[in-house]
Amino acid sequence: MEFVTYEAEGQIGLITICRPKALNALNSAVLGELDEVLDAVDLEEIRALILTGSGEKSFVAGADIAEMSSLTKAEGEAFGKKGNDVFRKLEKFPIPVIAAVNGFALGGGCEIAMSCDIRICSENAMFGQPEVGLGITPGFGGTQRLARLIGAGMAKEMIYAARNISAEEAYRIGLVNKVYPQEELMPAARKLATSIARNAPIAVRNSKKAIDEGLQTDIDQAIVIEEKLFGDCFETADQKEGMSAFLERRKEKNFINK
Repeated sequence: MEFVTYEAEGQIGLITICRPKALNALNSAVLGELDEVLDAVDLEEIRALILTGSGEKSFVAGADIAEMSSLTKAEGEAFGKKGNDVFRKLEKFPIPVIAAVNGFALGGGCEIAMSCDIRICSENAMFGQPEVGLGITPGFGGTQRLARLIGAGMAKEMIYAARNISAEEAYRIGLVNKVYPQEELMPAARKLATSIARNAPIAVRNSKKAIDEGLQTDIDQAIVIEEKLFGDCFETADQKEGMSAFLERRKEKNFINK
């Protein structure tokens, strides 16, 4: 891998986009490597993922404008599909993904962060969808996920005006969960990932599925989705262990992902 690194730290996986000379901008090669990395994650062992960018200035500055500048209509649509396919895979990934946003998250950077389950950021982070200033629309899900996360009115203002927002405003409008000093961001991401990883993996995965699938339908159908996934947890070794520990007043639990 030239632009994407992956490390397993116990039950936590760390994906880092490493293209510092281009502020970690996304080109076809980066998207391809990210796709390969996601396929390689050992879901038997890894219980939570962290996604970040290299350095302290930029998470992902956007899609690569140099690559996009000469695309035809058909090539532009194909590039959008490539990004959307990878981001959708990230969004639907069976285990939780935490975006640790360390600086610029513009265009494709904001879009990839929104494809993660949880977003935390450093104080110097900046979010935005500046595409209309380049003569294009957001193409990796920005028009869809931003409106779903912060509401249509605020999303339209950001996109139409190509307005970037600070970490503080991103927190205020609910785009990120928390803001940290730069040096505390990755320790906080690891702490959150560890908190997730110590819980029953099947239950965590089913909770993610219930939330994500339920949000795409009406409440009556969503409740049925939840009931099925709730029931699916029973008769697992982890359900028996979790409830036994509670009844026996044990703090230590041995969840084995089965």
